[in-house]
Amino acid sequence: MSILKDIRKNKLLYLMLLPVLLFFGTFHYVPMYGAIIAFKDFSPRLGILGSPWAGLEHFKTFFEGIYFWRTLKNTIFISVYDLIFGFPAPIILALLLNEIKKTMFKRSIQTITYMPHFVSLVVVCGMIKEFTASNGLVNDVIAFLGGERLSLLLESQFFRAIYVSSGVWQHIGWGTIIYLAALAGIDTEQYEAAKIDGAGRWRQTLHITLPGIMPTIVILLILEMGRMMNVGSEKIILLYNPTVYDTADVISSYVYRMGLQEFNYSFSSAVGLFNSAINFALVIGSNWLSRKLNDTSLW
Repeated sequence: MSILKDIRKNKLLYLMLLPVLLFFGTFHYVPMYGAIIAFKDFSPRLGILGSPWAGLEHFKTFFEGIYFWRTLKNTIFISVYDLIFGFPAPIILALLLNEIKKTMFKRSIQTITYMPHFVSLVVVCGMIKEFTASNGLVNDVIAFLGGERLSLLLESQFFRAIYVSSGVWQHIGWGTIIYLAALAGIDTEQYEAAKIDGAGRWRQTLHITLPGIMPTIVILLILEMGRMMNVGSEKIILLYNPTVYDTADVISSYVYRMGLQEFNYSFSSAVGLFNSAINFALVIGSNWLSRKLNDTSLW
């Protein structure tokens, strides 16, 4: 009854919420019904309900296959590298921008760093291919410094570095928005009191700024943990090639090849479901650990 009363009281707010609920319901929850094909030998002719059950056969095939450890290892490595280098980058940039006093210069830096986020991923990958080609800009710098020209995307040892660094470049500016908003909410009187006590900018950052945005950092870290295994398949598919599969092939790109190129829908659904289960466990575990350590959590 209290929910119905609240809906009647805030009709317009719930009306604004309705498109969001419809979007997530249509594109995120309704399709979950199709996950059962991971336990079936799915045939488009027979449909989901008419296809025979296979149990855990597709999961066993994946776990015992030659690509299991390769895709799992690559997914974990790229995710960890992205977490180590990509997650702190917006925080550092936001802290640096927060120290800039000249508004015009600050806004110029923000605009420049925001722009790559709005560039199409296809265009970004095309730029990366051009820059890392043997006659590209990166190789021009390497040759100028006395190095040897290489087609970097054909060298497996460079793929992860290219993937992570280009991701940092593309999203660092956009990621600062929420941290700058959190910084704006810190009481300025704390800084004034710290100055009176003789604290410099570095100590103010350590004892006021970082603790002030720590709840935001923790929440975003928990959300990032829930996406760790979802390494962007689109970007990898646009960049990789068979010569770098040993370091570039991840679970999501493997699902793409098995499902859309080889039409093995049940097997690819089983692999995708396994990947989603790991993400679910990571977000639950990180949320529980965060709640135990600092009383900050998603729920």
